[in-house]
Amino acid sequence: MSTEQIYATHEAQETVLPTALPLLCWQCGAPIASLEAETRTGTGTRKCPVCAAETEFRDGIWCALAPQRSDRFRKFIREYEFIRAAEGRGSGQSEYYLNLPDKDISGRNNDQWKIRARTFATLIQRILTPLAHLHARPLRVLDLGAGNSWMSYRLALRGHLTVAVDLLTNDSDGLGAAIHYSSAIKPLFPRVQAELDHLPFPSSLFDLVIFNASFHYSENYERTFGEAVRCTRPGGKVVIADTPWYAKEESGKQMVKEKQKHFTATYGFPSDSISSLEYLTPERLKSLQDAFCLDWTIIKPFYGIHWALRPLRARLQGKRTPSQFRIYVAGVTA
Repeated sequence: MSTEQIYATHEAQETVLPTALPLLCWQCGAPIASLEAETRTGTGTRKCPVCAAETEFRDGIWCALAPQRSDRFRKFIREYEFIRAAEGRGSGQSEYYLNLPDKDISGRNNDQWKIRARTFATLIQRILTPLAHLHARPLRVLDLGAGNSWMSYRLALRGHLTVAVDLLTNDSDGLGAAIHYSSAIKPLFPRVQAELDHLPFPSSLFDLVIFNASFHYSENYERTFGEAVRCTRPGGKVVIADTPWYAKEESGKQMVKEKQKHFTATYGFPSDSISSLEYLTPERLKSLQDAFCLDWTIIKPFYGIHWALRPLRARLQGKRTPSQFRIYVAGVTA
């Protein structure tokens, strides 16, 4: 049976989902809008019918950060955008975005995009395709830490209903860059500025929630993961992808010190305005497992022989153990 036939077969074991994607008020949690096609462009505001708080949408991006939280993240966003621009992220050419993650036509971050491409291919093969076949319909996917929304774009091309979430909204490396996909996707997928710990969506809404190289920005893993679980339907999955993993806590701590030293020397600041946890360890994963009564499925993509030999080279050179990237999958049962 073809994918199209599977998606058209709705005598599945579950109720067909309604098409509406509700957006909740950042202040009181009441529904304020439905993320339908007509709300994915333009600029305006929506007033909450319960508490009268206003939520803006600018150029199709919903700004669902509470004002005080926006103030708190302002320095982080400013510094993060500065570093990303210095690293050569983004482009004025649509072709750059349309080729991601398979090719970085700028040539400035090839190695990182090779990692992203391999992770994404593994996600499709091992997680998304089997889940879509199980439900016999397109999936609702929440892309957390979407950046320029390349993953939301790729999943939308496959027929899935994606929502891109990030703190950054700029036009080169944030949610605003999704305009480059508008030639291939009409209408664009919904884009929402929000923080990982306060997602403006109802409970049990998404089939798949993916931390897209973003989980390590959390300041409290249990709180952040709990929000993702809340937004996931029973039978769905939460995925942590492309977050650094270390076998020992000491290696992670050393990495953070090295990174902050490098940033200070290069950019004049350590980029530590929020207390991100930065990495995973076996102990940290076990803590989440115990807190949520889950069993991790751990997938180890092969990123090439050069990447596989990094630990050996580090030992021979007397350096700290380098990070590894794995994909962590948790099923949501209730």
